[in-house]
Amino acid sequence: GLFVTDYFTRTPRKLSPFRSFASIELFHFHIPEDTVIAVWNLITFKEQGGTFGDQCPDRSITVYFRSGAPSVINPLHTHFPRDTAVPGSFALTLTWTLPNRTTGVFNVTSPLPGDWFLAAHLPKDEGKISVKGLYEECQYLFQPQLIVQRLVNIAVLYPGYVTEQSMAPHNRSCLYKVFVPSYTSRVLVEVLRCRGAEGCPLWLRVRAKAPPLHNSTALDCREHAPCQLALDLPFWQHWYYVLVEKHPGVPGAVSFQVIVQLTDCSRPSLARPPFLPSSASMNMPHSFGSVGGLALGDSPSPASPSNGTKHTVPIPTASPTGERCWPVRPTLRNELDTFSVHFYIFFGPNVSVPPDRPAVFVINLLPVLDSGGVLNLELRLNVSSLHGENVTVFGCLNHEVPLTSGDNASVTCETESLAGFLLSVNATASLSRLRIPYPQTGSWYLSLRSLCAMEHGFEPCTNVTAEVYLRAYLSPCINDCGIYGQCKLLRTNNYLYAACECKAGWNGWGCTDNAEAFSYGFQLLSTLLLCLSNVMFVPPVAIAVRSHYLLEAAVYIFTMFFSTFYHACDQPGIVVFCIMEYDVLQFCDFLGSLMSVWVTVIAMARLQPVVLYLLGAMLLSMALQMDRHGLWNLLGPSLFALGIMAVAWTARTIRRRHCYPPTWKRWAFYLCPGALIAAAAVLLYAFVETEENYFYIHSIWHLLIAGSVGFLLPPRAKPSGRLGPLPRRKGCGYQLCVNEQEELGLVDPAVASINSICTS
Repeated sequence: GLFVTDYFTRTPRKLSPFRSFASIELFHFHIPEDTVIAVWNLITFKEQGGTFGDQCPDRSITVYFRSGAPSVINPLHTHFPRDTAVPGSFALTLTWTLPNRTTGVFNVTSPLPGDWFLAAHLPKDEGKISVKGLYEECQYLFQPQLIVQRLVNIAVLYPGYVTEQSMAPHNRSCLYKVFVPSYTSRVLVEVLRCRGAEGCPLWLRVRAKAPPLHNSTALDCREHAPCQLALDLPFWQHWYYVLVEKHPGVPGAVSFQVIVQLTDCSRPSLARPPFLPSSASMNMPHSFGSVGGLALGDSPSPASPSNGTKHTVPIPTASPTGERCWPVRPTLRNELDTFSVHFYIFFGPNVSVPPDRPAVFVINLLPVLDSGGVLNLELRLNVSSLHGENVTVFGCLNHEVPLTSGDNASVTCETESLAGFLLSVNATASLSRLRIPYPQTGSWYLSLRSLCAMEHGFEPCTNVTAEVYLRAYLSPCINDCGIYGQCKLLRTNNYLYAACECKAGWNGWGCTDNAEAFSYGFQLLSTLLLCLSNVMFVPPVAIAVRSHYLLEAAVYIFTMFFSTFYHACDQPGIVVFCIMEYDVLQFCDFLGSLMSVWVTVIAMARLQPVVLYLLGAMLLSMALQMDRHGLWNLLGPSLFALGIMAVAWTARTIRRRHCYPPTWKRWAFYLCPGALIAAAAVLLYAFVETEENYFYIHSIWHLLIAGSVGFLLPPRAKPSGRLGPLPRRKGCGYQLCVNEQEELGLVDPAVASINSICTS
């Protein structure tokens, strides 16, 4: 065959330590049909400060692969919510082979076509809270690349027609494909008139959706005559690939014929006719092609062969009664929001399940759009409809083909090639739920069957029609992540998906694992510590008021108020109290903290112009709006204030020819202790805080910062030698108090006597 190679790549992304699925990096690929091999080249490299991170530690990288929907991963081994089905996925761990770069390769032979998803993350870290910009952080970048090799012009087999083939000595296999429409209960592939050097030295392999593998359904034509391979309950609306492979070491050419017959379950006594007037009758794509084949619209009548290579065969008339299929009832799709879709049943939601046949429903999930949420299914049995009978209603949820139990009263939802989900309700347990996170898109079929419990198992019921309440819907997260989680809507390129982000020590896919959860007492204690530690600002307020620093006192009160209520609103658990929007409280808390530093430093410089306070407020507001967590956006204005103070102190020292502040007691008992306390607070904030110790380390930060302000705030300024205006006494009308000698200009106002006269 002719091979075509396609190449796909994605932009490198920074990986994060795993905390929840919201912290992983998700990559979306699309593999075309007829792909025989897919190779993922996984490139990982380190960066630090814009250069190669040779000094960064080696951290293992885990990559997950899944077809059809994102992987449901659980690297922390947490518990899933009840009634949750966990689909499987491939996992690969990358180790470092070079100091700053490593690569990995993941090969998939004959991959399933359609959407593939890769998820990557770093191991969980200790949860250190780092100040942004304090040091160059090690970044681990991950870039997946995909190379696919696909076959073009694969020969198409038409149901009911014989295809003749001669396999040359240098060829080892021939590959075909046939489209299986809806309501097909059986696919029969047969090799006829096989002639070779050693009888019929062929292997017959069949697989759905992709070319067969070594472990696909196979049959050795040497040992079976006739060489027939039957597949019951095939996937609907999919291609089936047929591989005829020659035994190794067989010399010479081998000639044979291949025929495929499809059994229509809506007409169990007939096979599907070999000719249909249009592709719409089989729901077959118009654009499929074959080497030497015919377009479906140009197909000849069954009586006339096509180019001597295809001719009709008699249609078998025998078919077991179990191959009957029942009408599939559609559901109405009602989209409320992103990943919020309800599937309504016509003449529902109460469904009648008769005793003699199953009730089958179909739920259609749109490609890409619906695979990022959670498919929820709920069955509730109306016990009063059983009339005292011991009836159990079984439900089988299968992907792409309905699976109904036959007359043997089987209660499993699995076959050799199918695996489904089983639900059951009865008079004792009248409610059953099923949740499937990140479901595969396409058609999901729910088959309901009522059976009566007997001594030796279940048997079909007689004259009892059970009534079941059926609810099916798509939601972003499981139970909206509960009270200890937040459901986040995430995006990677043009793909949307939702995931829970848990808090207060809760973990799991739905934030239901309480193995490490914070107790209510612990949450209350942490909230009280973070809030009440701000009371330490009361002494600085009293000192500022006593020293007539009224503006500084107002700033400290502002900081104390908003820091208290910000931390009351910032708690991860249920002990939360918000008086405003979270963003407003956070902005005011950050602004108050930085303004406290600014006004304290300006007061230490003994500069009174109001313009400096306004300048500080404007600069800090701008810096916080740019980046509230950036180091230099916050540190810059503080250093600017310290520079102003240093210039003012230097000017006074030069003018007075004496060190300023002048007394050693001020340095020993106030400035040095205050500076040491502030430095200790900054070190704790920058290097010690983690997520586990945040509540008490940050409380200590509040105490230290407030205590340093009490030490650093300067005392009340002494009055200068010049005389100011004298106080006026109250009286009738107005009083004008002047110094008579000063008014006349007879003496220097600086040495004027205090003898003044008041005139009315």
